[in-house]
Amino acid sequence: MNLDLPIAFVMGQTPMELFVHGGWIMWPILLTSFVAITAVVERTIFLLTENARAQPQRVEQMLEMVEKGNYDGALGLGAKSSDYVARILVSALEHRDTSLTNAFTRAANQELSRYQRGIAVLDTCITLAPLLGLLGTVLGMMNTFGALGDGDIAANAGKITYGVGEALIAVAGGLIISITGLIPFNILNVRLEEARHKITDAANALELSMKKRAANS
Repeated sequence: MNLDLPIAFVMGQTPMELFVHGGWIMWPILLTSFVAITAVVERTIFLLTENARAQPQRVEQMLEMVEKGNYDGALGLGAKSSDYVARILVSALEHRDTSLTNAFTRAANQELSRYQRGIAVLDTCITLAPLLGLLGTVLGMMNTFGALGDGDIAANAGKITYGVGEALIAVAGGLIISITGLIPFNILNVRLEEARHKITDAANALELSMKKRAANS
């Protein structure tokens, strides 16, 4: 079974030959792809780890304890949890006598920043890759026009073909990286929004629990 890329099969060249014929611009394109892959792998590990640490039932138990006025019990339960929402609640409850809202907001921002890591890097790679490909296209076409300017088109047919191939390979490489990176980029943004919604829901639930406790006391 031929595992070459489709473009390599169509042009009758191996991926390594395509890389070489793409010119020096293929090196920064390759580096961009490595950075994007590293960001995706790191974020995938992060999300899998956070999913394994999620304990929504423990968060609900903490809120029930807060409603009953058992703050120490809620803090003790949250201290044993690895759930990021539970950590936010613990930070807020520890400062309930001074500034619960500010403590909750600060802890929430710290947790959200963990979810935002890598997204900017991946976004940069998605934007940069096609621009590098476009630069390679310009360089390839410059070589083509230079060969055409020599006058003898038949004698320079190889140079003309090489220049066009260089232009196409570079832009194709950049587009492949950009298109492929869009999928994990959108997934990361969705997970960031999910985390933000969970934190907002926890803030509302904590406020309701505190108000119920105040009303019952």
